[in-house]
Amino acid sequence: MGSNGSGKKRKRLCWLVDKFLNLFLIACGVVVVWILLQVTSIATFKIPTDSMEPALLAGDNILVNKWVMGARIFNIGDALERKEVNISRLPGLENIERNDIVVFNFPYPAQWDSIGLNLMSYYVKRCVALPGDTFEIKDAHYRVRGCETPLGNVESQDALMRLVANGWEKDYGIVMSGYPYNGLVDWDIVRFGPLYLPAKGDEIGMNPKHAALYRNAIEWEQKKKLSVRGDTILLNDSVIHDYRFKENYYFVAGDKVMNSQDSRYWGLLPEPFIVGKAVRIWKSVDRDTGDIRWNRVFKKIR
Repeated sequence: MGSNGSGKKRKRLCWLVDKFLNLFLIACGVVVVWILLQVTSIATFKIPTDSMEPALLAGDNILVNKWVMGARIFNIGDALERKEVNISRLPGLENIERNDIVVFNFPYPAQWDSIGLNLMSYYVKRCVALPGDTFEIKDAHYRVRGCETPLGNVESQDALMRLVANGWEKDYGIVMSGYPYNGLVDWDIVRFGPLYLPAKGDEIGMNPKHAALYRNAIEWEQKKKLSVRGDTILLNDSVIHDYRFKENYYFVAGDKVMNSQDSRYWGLLPEPFIVGKAVRIWKSVDRDTGDIRWNRVFKKIR
């Protein structure tokens, strides 16, 4: 009896160990699959501010589709240490379109005249101009040459123009000066452009105005200093007469135009900084009450 009882205990112990190992392996598999999904397919982000109202509210948690452009592949360790990284992408299924809402790493983490990658800083804005577009703002309204589709939040653009027309911008603390903050290009957030958004492979003649508009992008691509001496443009010590871009660039804007740090202020968004397209709200929590906003759960983002 004693020997039989010990055998049963050993069998039960083996069964429990086997069960535990199976559950452990399943849990590890789930974690691995979730990490792979996060890296290659879907990411989640929480909206911290009101700059995308009314499309997105502070407290919304969104799903971001990485398959639109293809997931980014790079050395995360080097990026976290603020080292230079080479970013490549898996094959994508689509392209970003005008009026898509995109998540991206803020390209000017240190100062607004130097592009850099900061993995800890993410922004959510609406794409209002694509590589190859000529973009401008007239009376606070966004325009792309050859495109008749309204861009961005038109009601908010109307409201901004009314404030400016009545001379109330200072009362509301609105910063009017816009990119590139250069005497040769005197733009503000209601009268801006035209600005050509470079596409990969585009070649642009270099003059003092173009040096002001594209300095950040060129210095980031080349890791060299762009300077102007009279009408002569130099890249480090070499005179350049034209420049061929290595990347695609986008123009993004917040829907709440009076409360958004976007391309009107800091300029071009390089394609490698884009994480993906925001597609759905999977959870929404009212920051003041802590209550779930059930009417927003799994709402499609437009």
